[in-house]
Amino acid sequence: MQKKTIRAGIVGAGFSARFHYEAIAKVYGVHVEVVGVYALDTAQAREYAVERGIRAYDSLESLIDDVDIIHCCVLVAGHEQVAVAALERGRYVIVEKPLTGYCGDGSDTFHGDRFPKEIALQRGLESVDRMLAAEAKSKGRILYAENWVYAPSIQREREIIEKTKSQILWIHGEESHSGSHNPTYAYWKFSGGGVMIGKGCHPLTAALYLKRVEGRARDGRPVRPKSVTARTHAITRLENFRDEGHIRRDYYDIDDFSVMHVTFEDDTVATVFASDIVLGGIHNWLEVCANNHRTLCNINPNTALQVYNPLDANFRDVYTVEKIGTKQGWTSMPADEDWFTGYPQEIEAFYRAAAYGEPVESDSRLAADTISTIYSAYVSAERKGAEIKVRVY
Repeated sequence: MQKKTIRAGIVGAGFSARFHYEAIAKVYGVHVEVVGVYALDTAQAREYAVERGIRAYDSLESLIDDVDIIHCCVLVAGHEQVAVAALERGRYVIVEKPLTGYCGDGSDTFHGDRFPKEIALQRGLESVDRMLAAEAKSKGRILYAENWVYAPSIQREREIIEKTKSQILWIHGEESHSGSHNPTYAYWKFSGGGVMIGKGCHPLTAALYLKRVEGRARDGRPVRPKSVTARTHAITRLENFRDEGHIRRDYYDIDDFSVMHVTFEDDTVATVFASDIVLGGIHNWLEVCANNHRTLCNINPNTALQVYNPLDANFRDVYTVEKIGTKQGWTSMPADEDWFTGYPQEIEAFYRAAAYGEPVESDSRLAADTISTIYSAYVSAERKGAEIKVRVY
């Protein structure tokens, strides 16, 4: 079969736009022509374009008109606008995590600690509804860029569940490190929340995904979330926090530690931790305890490659692993960090969907359930852990 050509456009020119471009270069089932980039920061967009030999566009609309698929790599506050604009023109749109969110009322006095979280839940789901409505009317689709779903360890667990007809009793997962590199992450108005949405969305979505897989494999219908309880904390904003310079602590109004306890329709559970207070690099893992097996999915770190370096300066020009504090001593250094994390696999799947209509594992409904669960969890945290019902899509 002759490969189809898909024309791609990238919206945003920051961190996620960079690893999206690198993943595009690894697509093998489709010929991808990256046409150009658009970003509100025109200088950043021009630099991004020059580095890659593509065009920097002056408007979002002109870029969309010239392509078949859009990569939405902007702040959460812009996800809905970019996705709806692409869908209204019949384009596929790859939306970075989280799908959308509530980013405040636009006032200078907005503070994430001080507003009722019911508003975030209501407004967040209204945004989801608008995006899903735009998708329903479009020839295009929302492709949800949750790389955990496509991480090789998670996909092998999917195979185990499908072939053994497992019943998952408990999923336990975490994403943590010492703090985001993005300065805007410190503010709810840009990120739609703190660590519970920014990092917790990863293990949560993987847990929701595997319960979907379980239900479909055994009974022909997904098992969905039913309720959630949660707690959040802002530990680095405590007056008694002792700053040794290793952990980011300039957050304005967001949580830096969270835990969600999700109960599913079948009364099984998942516990999801997320934090910005963990040293030693990114801590990404998911454990599945089923009635016929137990699986530890070590995304990062893992032991595929372990390196001992006696002097930090020796590795001055060697990339080891994201968010590591020092290159001295032993490091779990993945042979291919992007591959273990699922970035090229998700982008390959999305281009096959756009070109040939192949199914995807991470779609708009999974993304919607994630947003609904997270904002319900923020309501629970505000109520000191009260159980909150989750609306599913």
